[in-house]
This record gives sequence, C-alpha cells and structure tokens, in this order.
Amino acid sequence: MVIKNILLDLDGTLTDPKVGITTSARYGLNKIGHPVALHEDLDWIIGPPLKASLAKILQVDVSHDLAEQALLGYRERFAVTGLFENEVYPEVKETLAELKARGYQLFLATAKPTIYAKQILQHFHLAQYFSVIYGSELSGERTNKGDLIAYILAQQHLTASECLMVGDREYDILGARRNGIETIAVEYGYGSDTEISAAKPKARIQGFKQLLDVL
Repeated sequence: MVIKNILLDLDGTLTDPKVGITTSARYGLNKIGHPVALHEDLDWIIGPPLKASLAKILQVDVSHDLAEQALLGYRERFAVTGLFENEVYPEVKETLAELKARGYQLFLATAKPTIYAKQILQHFHLAQYFSVIYGSELSGERTNKGDLIAYILAQQHLTASECLMVGDREYDILGARRNGIETIAVEYGYGSDTEISAAKPKARIQGFKQLLDVL
C-alpha cells in the first residue's frame, strides 16, 4: 500500500520545546509548594501526557487534586510565555513544504492541547503545511497517543495502511502500532536510544530531512 498520509508529532519532532515546558513545569510545581531544583533533569516529561508526569514528580495518583493544581499552574505560565520558548529543528520547514508538494496529506498528532499546538505552528509559520492540526483537549481527553491516532483515522476516514507516524518517543510508535500504522522514529528528540529500540519503529532518522529519503 502506498503512503498518502503522514501523522507528525510536535514536541521533540518538529520543535524543541524544552525551555518552555520545563520552566513552566517548575513554575506550576513551585506554585503548589513543591519546588524542583534547577539541576534536576525534567527532560523526560517532554512527550508523554503532562498531568501523569507531574503526578509522578509529586508522588500522587494522576487523579489527585495536587496534580491538577500543578497542571493549572503550568498552563498559567505556558499559555502566555512557555508556548514560544521553543525552536524549530533544522530543515523542518523546507521538508514539510517538500512533503506537501509531493502530494502527502500532513496531520499534526500531538498530546499537547490543540489550542496550544495551533498557536505554536502559526507562530513558527508551519500551520500552512497541515491539512488539520490534532491535539488533546484541555480536559485531558486524547492525551493518550493511541486514542488520538484512532480519533484522527475516524475523523478523516483514513486507511491505516496508507498512513505513517513520525515521532520521537515510544508513545508515538506504540500508539501508531495499536492502530496498525507504521512508524519512523527521529533520533534527535527526547526518546533515548534504548526507548526507541525497544519500541521497534520501521525506520529511524537522524535529521528531519531524511524523511524524504525514507519515503
């Protein structure tokens, strides 16, 4: 089957959101009286559903009120400032333009709330390359990658065998596989070599532009 549709992750795949996410997470945690030292590595929270990561740091259940309060604090800073403390990876814009020119339909598939994802893509002039931008709801719905991908397939009436998912974490690979979609992992994002190897994507690329060669 020929690939016609490409689903793309955002954080760690198209843009490097490290500063905005980690600084906003520290802000939210600090606000509820749980400061995290600057030397403590928070890179691992980039990619997975954020509330679950905050709950893990707080050592509480994800449904606990503290996790919700930390998330609200995070959003307070992220929605205004953190969104744009972000940078586009090399050759992303040119590659997206080329993929679109070649006739592929591009869909964003991020665990980040849609409202933020749209603002980020518009800010960096990347929104024009996407047919539709899909993310999660602020309520937490569709933060699971598998659920999100199933939703995109249903909404767009896509055939799984004609789709490809590109992302940097195991969540992207496993979520796509759950829906019968092949995957390409980018190695420059936030998934470790061990994590990516264990998830077994169809292919791995060192730079976003290599996607053109793999296709």
